[in-house]
Amino acid sequence: MKISICVPYAKPEYNRATTLDWCRMADEGPFESLGCGERIISHTQDMRVILSAAAALTERVKIVPSLYVLPMHSAVRVAKELATMDVLSNGRVVATVGVGGRDHDYRAVGASFEKRLQRLDAGVETMKRTWAGEPPFEGTDPVGPVPVQPGGPPIWSGAMMPKAIGRSAKWADGLYGFTMNGDAGPVRQQFQLALDAWKAEGRERPYLATGFWCCLADDADARLKKYVFDYLKIAGDEIGKAIAETMYTSNEDAVRRVLDGIEAEGCDECFLVPATADLIEVERLAEIAVKR
Repeated sequence: MKISICVPYAKPEYNRATTLDWCRMADEGPFESLGCGERIISHTQDMRVILSAAAALTERVKIVPSLYVLPMHSAVRVAKELATMDVLSNGRVVATVGVGGRDHDYRAVGASFEKRLQRLDAGVETMKRTWAGEPPFEGTDPVGPVPVQPGGPPIWSGAMMPKAIGRSAKWADGLYGFTMNGDAGPVRQQFQLALDAWKAEGRERPYLATGFWCCLADDADARLKKYVFDYLKIAGDEIGKAIAETMYTSNEDAVRRVLDGIEAEGCDECFLVPATADLIEVERLAEIAVKR
C-alpha cells in the first residue's frame, strides 16, 4: 500500500513557508502523493493555488486535489485548471472530484446545492470532452492547455456514501474514500460498494484510496481532537465534539495499526491528514512509512 500526505491547509497559521517546506519534505520522503482539500467559507487558502505551487515545486510526488467540489464550479474552468496543473507537474496530477457537503460553500460562490450528483456526472463528462479537444460550443476554439497525460488526468471519485459511490462507477478510475479516525469498518464498506458498482458496470477493478486524520506533534491527542472539532463544528457543536472524542490516531503505534488494518482491506493508497502544520508531523509520518 502506498502512503501519501495532505498539506495542513486548514490550519490558520498555514503560510508561504508551510507550502515550501511541506512540498520539499514530501517530495524528498517516501510519500506517493501530496494532497489538499477545498473549502470556501473559512480562513483556508485556495486549493487550486496551493496545488499549482506544489506542482511546480515538486518533481516526484503525484498532485492530488482532494477534492474539487465540481458542482460548485464551471466544469470547463476546472478542466482548464487541472490541465494547467498537469502541465506544471509534467503529468503528475490525479483529479479527485465530488459533491462535498457544505451548502454554505455553494451559496458563497452562487452555486445551487440541488441536484449536485447529477451535475457532478455532467461535469465530469464536460471535463473529459474538454481534455479531448472538443470546443465548449460550436464555432469556437478548444479550451487548452492540452494535458500531458493523454486524455487528461485520471479521475477519482471523492465519495463516502453508497449513492455517490454507485453513480461514479460510470466515469471514475478510482475511489477516494475517508474514514475520519482510521476505523477499517468504513473503509471496508466503501471499498466493497465500489468493487460491486464497478463490476456491475462491466469495468475493471477501481483504484482504491482512503485517508484519515492523525497527529504526531507535541500534545498530539488534544490537538487532534481540537482539529477535528474545529473542522466539523459547521455540522453542530455536539456532532463535532462526539466525532472528535473518537479520535485516537495520536501516536505512532496507533497510526501503524490503522495503516495495517486499512491495507488488509485492499487499499492501494492511504492519505495521512495531519492535524497540525508542525514539520515534525512530516518527519514522523515519513519514518512510519519507511519502516512499514
